[in-house]
Amino acid sequence: MKPAIIGLLLALLLMACSDNNEIPSAQNSTQQTSATSSILFTSVDGNQAIMFKEIQLSNLFPDSKTFVDSIPHQPMAQIAALYQTQKTQPDFDLEKFVREHFELPHGVAADFKSDINQPVEQHISQLWDLLTRQPHTAVNTNGSLIQLPNAYVVPGGRFREVYYWDSYFTMLGLQVSGRWDLIEGMVNNFSYLINSRGFIPNGNRTYYEGRSQPPFFALMVELLAQHKGEKIYAQYLPSLVKEYEFWMSGALQLTAAAPAHRRVVRMADGSVLNRYWDDIAAPRPESFKEDYELAEGAGANKAELYRHVRAAAESGWDFSSRWFKNPADMKTIHTTDIVPVDLNALLFNMEKMLAHIYALEGNRAEADKFLRLAGQRQQAVLKYFWNETTGFFHDYDVSAQQQTPVLSLAAIFPLYFGMVDQSMADQVAQKIAQDFLQAGGLTTTLANTGQQWDAPNGWAPLQWLAIQGLRHYQHYDTADQVKSRWVNLNREVYHTTGKLVEKYNVYDIHLPGGGGEYELQDGFGWTNGVLMALLAE
Repeated sequence: MKPAIIGLLLALLLMACSDNNEIPSAQNSTQQTSATSSILFTSVDGNQAIMFKEIQLSNLFPDSKTFVDSIPHQPMAQIAALYQTQKTQPDFDLEKFVREHFELPHGVAADFKSDINQPVEQHISQLWDLLTRQPHTAVNTNGSLIQLPNAYVVPGGRFREVYYWDSYFTMLGLQVSGRWDLIEGMVNNFSYLINSRGFIPNGNRTYYEGRSQPPFFALMVELLAQHKGEKIYAQYLPSLVKEYEFWMSGALQLTAAAPAHRRVVRMADGSVLNRYWDDIAAPRPESFKEDYELAEGAGANKAELYRHVRAAAESGWDFSSRWFKNPADMKTIHTTDIVPVDLNALLFNMEKMLAHIYALEGNRAEADKFLRLAGQRQQAVLKYFWNETTGFFHDYDVSAQQQTPVLSLAAIFPLYFGMVDQSMADQVAQKIAQDFLQAGGLTTTLANTGQQWDAPNGWAPLQWLAIQGLRHYQHYDTADQVKSRWVNLNREVYHTTGKLVEKYNVYDIHLPGGGGEYELQDGFGWTNGVLMALLAE
């Protein structure tokens, strides 16, 4: 059984989520346009759907991701048929059955023993090889893993595959370690995914093929160009254009009557901005139990709820009060109603880079086109996201035709990409220093909701973007404070526990980061990368 087939089956099996096992339908302007998603709404063997649902809801594994990362020893149809026959027997043991018919995954670097007396830089350098997956060892055609042509670095723990936006921040550390072989291989892997699938999935698992993640591919190419020279831009131009087309799919067909399609939204003034999305309106296979139970308690349109959840996963901020109408209630999630400031800053950067590459190629017409698109987006970002009263950037709720009230570190993205004037940057910097800066660095939002992308947690990528964004506008003192507090927190936790972890409690540096759907993970790719880059300055 090929990876794509098992991935589709897993995605299909999860759809046996209603009492009558019907598959949720697509919603409003959500025609299934990709090959993957069109297949997802066809029929599937009922035995497989039943088995998948019952195993995922059985609490057999604390983490729903365990089962979808497992490798079946036989064709799934055969296993499902055996399950239907055996499950009613008095001595049936579900755990024994699963272990007999599936190879269960292991955590990455779970057995690694660190020496807290060695410098943290040495610890990270040792971890690179442990976190690296080679093509010949990473591929098993019976599982959900998507084969990649080159070696890649995974985050660690339960994250046994490469992740899109994580990888840019991991590359920052690989750069310090001189691992340009890995950086170039990973950039080529992402180019391969764009060319073979039309976009970069959330991660290299078939169950991630309905969504992407924040588009950092252009920054990865730029990082590689800093090492190999601008001549390499021509090599990646087709992939960059193709990814841009993925994010802008349907933009030319938007009208006042039909203002949204997949990831594009027509604003009231006719400008086009972007939102997060997923082509599938069903529970995530890797979080099946969590999504199923959330929808059971919501009582609303389940397919719509599932899409909002998946769109939040595409944002990378899964989950945060940014996406909730009521910060305390995840059932009020409405991600696809929200046009996010960070995503649109990233697409501004993509447009600017495409203009630059076309200029290098001597294609003045295309260069001018993308400069014009970048300028239009910049104007729209300042119009819809900037709030004069708070002196900060907010996301925009298109359904309510107003900004959301949530203050988050997404506001730093326009500074990172140089989209604002000095006055705006000064106001953002003041808010960052007064409200976001804590003992261990910057908090993600100001709301403590129990979600992992809210207070009291701080995340490495946002610290990096904030530090650099503040520096772009000469706020060196605040940037230095963020850097020193974050580095000190990372060091403190490392020397206490021997670990570098996914997220940190920046309010109380003696407590671990928390929230989310899973236990705190160590490794950890982007934490290692950002820390190495900051220490090397």
